[in-house]
Amino acid sequence: MGIDRVLIVDDEPDIRELLSITLSRMGLDCATASDLAEAHRLLAQEEFDLCLTDMRLPDGDGLELVGHIQRHCPRLPVAVITAHGNMESAISALKLGAFDFLSKPVELETLRTLVSTALRLRGEERSTSTTLIGGSAPIEELRRKIAKLARSQAPVYLSGESGTGKELAARLIHEMGPRAEGPFVPVNCGAIPAELMESEFFGHVKGSFTGATADKAGLFQAAHGGTLFLDEVAELPLPMQVKLLRAIQEKAVRPVGAQREEPVDVRILSATHKDLGALVEAGQFRQDLYYRINVIELRIPPLRERPGDIPLLAGHILERLCPEEASRPRIEPAALSLLESYSFPGNVRELENILERALALCEGGVIRQEDLGLPEEEDEGPGSGTRGDLDDYIQDVERRRILQALEETRWNRTAAARRLGLSLRSLRYRIQKLGLEERS
Repeated sequence: MGIDRVLIVDDEPDIRELLSITLSRMGLDCATASDLAEAHRLLAQEEFDLCLTDMRLPDGDGLELVGHIQRHCPRLPVAVITAHGNMESAISALKLGAFDFLSKPVELETLRTLVSTALRLRGEERSTSTTLIGGSAPIEELRRKIAKLARSQAPVYLSGESGTGKELAARLIHEMGPRAEGPFVPVNCGAIPAELMESEFFGHVKGSFTGATADKAGLFQAAHGGTLFLDEVAELPLPMQVKLLRAIQEKAVRPVGAQREEPVDVRILSATHKDLGALVEAGQFRQDLYYRINVIELRIPPLRERPGDIPLLAGHILERLCPEEASRPRIEPAALSLLESYSFPGNVRELENILERALALCEGGVIRQEDLGLPEEEDEGPGSGTRGDLDDYIQDVERRRILQALEETRWNRTAAARRLGLSLRSLRYRIQKLGLEERS
């Protein structure tokens, strides 16, 4: 493999020289352009591994170049350089497909980190330990979007009902991208007491408050070099929303009691089952933070929109619940048809619970209709009932499943995670989310 080539587009000679020297010391080969016309000429003549462009150019702007690269060189990551504090331009560039952004004055360490991350996008597709089960049109479209989003550093907001698999999709974005070797840190924003939130997110220094007996890193520091997944982000109190917005925009955090900020290299993915737009309208969620985390929205389809995936999902779930093929029951055709016609208000999580119950009830190695115990559905269809009742039901289902696995393994979390088909980190996250910490 040859030396990586970087195209630098900026009308200021001093900045072109600074960037060229910095990247040359990283072993990279640089070409420079002072305007759009020269950038277009170089892109037509040569192949590059990365493009860095200023937003303001004599004959146009960086957004035009981002759009050109997306149309003509879609595999080429492009990062934009914006004036300090001009987040609107940065967000516009990310929406157009830019890989990431830098703010002036350019911090050289931040530049080196961005370039290293971007260059890891080359090569073959990454294998992942996480998979999306199904072959329906909605799930194929979701796979396509995830693969595209994995190549960007833009914040992604995952929307969808409870139980659809928002954390699974977030983990896939992480595992398929250049941060795959870094940590994936999921956090349930609703499970952290308001008074401890700043310390949990940003860390603290020894002596900063009563009980701070040692320096402690926060969730941002734990996710450094990787991805921070903010689940139930709608639960953040307004004062914390302000601090989170600053951390995302400045790419730096200040631990409680510290004198200065420290840089963090983290990609932000967030999710909630609530309507964030409605919360913004009601004044319960900051509009500026909403636009910052919702640069790109990824909707996770509910199970009722992809009933053709139910046989594959059911087979996968039974395989996990019953690893020994000889003792694994089959689902009779009538029972499978019943599952495919059910609306699943609790989505994939509800399907898991139904099959787990059916596994305990079935006889003769066959799951029949009566083993499923599907609840009666209201005439109004899948939208009937209140969202809160449904969420309580889904959380109760998950709580019982996890408690059962923990009790069967005498609260050995590693063994329980294996039994549930989860990573240890995911199980710890769910224990915290469901308020089971005090029992463990």
